[in-house]
Amino acid sequence: METLNQNWQTASEIELIYKTKVKNSERPQIKSSKDAYKLALSAWDYNKIEFFEQFKVLFMNQAHKVLGIYEISSGGITGTIVDPRLIFSAALKANATSLIMIHNHPSGNLAASEADKQITQKVKEAGRLLEIILLDSLIITTESYYSFAD
Repeated sequence: METLNQNWQTASEIELIYKTKVKNSERPQIKSSKDAYKLALSAWDYNKIEFFEQFKVLFMNQAHKVLGIYEISSGGITGTIVDPRLIFSAALKANATSLIMIHNHPSGNLAASEADKQITQKVKEAGRLLEIILLDSLIITTESYYSFAD
């Protein structure tokens, strides 16, 4: 019988580090979808917004003060893969009580695809279980945005 490596008993861990040097009073507060859009644009790389699709999540505390923006995935011209487990593992580590999902459409078309609708519904349902509220899902371009909540 071969000898087993005893490390198999240790749970693997992926480290997501959340460090801040920003006081709560200095954090932006999201009061509307327009606030979220403006903040997302300020954090987006303009060289990429019309080139390929990216999916980011805005995490907030109970007062809707922004805890941070986390990039979940980058994809191709017409889509990117979104894993809800990554969204919620980051939300839990950030101690978020709510979130807004944001992704761009390089084509400039703000219409929500069936995949956009499905991931929004899936994250909304998962959030209910974890008591992390999905406040909105935005599709953005450099000129405008579409809000699922509006």
